[in-house]
Amino acid sequence: MTIPPAAAEPLWHLGSFPLTNAMINGWIAVVFFVCLAFILRRVLQEKPKGLQNFAEALVEFFLDQIEKVTGDKERARKFLPLIGTIFLFILFSNWLGLLPGTGSIGIWEMIHGQKELVPLLRPAASDLNFTLAIAIFAVLASHIFGIMAVGPFHHVGKFINIAGIIKALKKGPMAIIVACIEFGVGFIEIISEIAKVLSLSLRLFGNIFAGEVLMTVMLSLFSLFLPIPFIFLEVLIGAIQATVFAMLTLAYLTVATTPYTQEEHA
Repeated sequence: MTIPPAAAEPLWHLGSFPLTNAMINGWIAVVFFVCLAFILRRVLQEKPKGLQNFAEALVEFFLDQIEKVTGDKERARKFLPLIGTIFLFILFSNWLGLLPGTGSIGIWEMIHGQKELVPLLRPAASDLNFTLAIAIFAVLASHIFGIMAVGPFHHVGKFINIAGIIKALKKGPMAIIVACIEFGVGFIEIISEIAKVLSLSLRLFGNIFAGEVLMTVMLSLFSLFLPIPFIFLEVLIGAIQATVFAMLTLAYLTVATTPYTQEEHA
């Protein structure tokens, strides 16, 4: 078995758009949850039982954990669909990559003059494009919720203290200097938003891709019994990374929707 490349391998093309094996894994997760939602909708009853009972217990658990971070039930209910979807989607995608056949069933193609196996399935989070896209979505969602909660002027004021600059013009030279410094700090805050995207995406990608490399090495050394402890380790890592990503997104949402005063900003 060969070490998987850092970039997801394209299997087919729609015009110039490549369809990669990591993308197939992601779409399997999407189809799974869409089908699950339709099934739950059809079996919905006033007295829950079976699958509906499990789903409601899971929603209540998520709501309770989110409320512990936000501090109020109203925001917890608003964040639940986004946080729950991110957590379950990443978790399912990570665990889907541990199924037999992932990474070992594929198409033989000529690559760089050598015949190599291109897997049909690859964990979605082992592709940096996937983790980068979901990280951008999470950070943008925090700004959208922030604008909706505190208004566009106050939300922008968290980064660039426009009101402080206007007031400083009336207070004198020293106040203007302080306002200019705060204006510069605001640009640093903007850079920190970019850092959030990089941090979220690289953390998830690095852990899942490293797990793929580790499993490949273990299977190459001895395919019987030896990889079993590492499979359980990857199950745990998949759950931890989904939790970390979801909780960090929740923290960004909570901070973005928390009202503040200009004095607190200063």
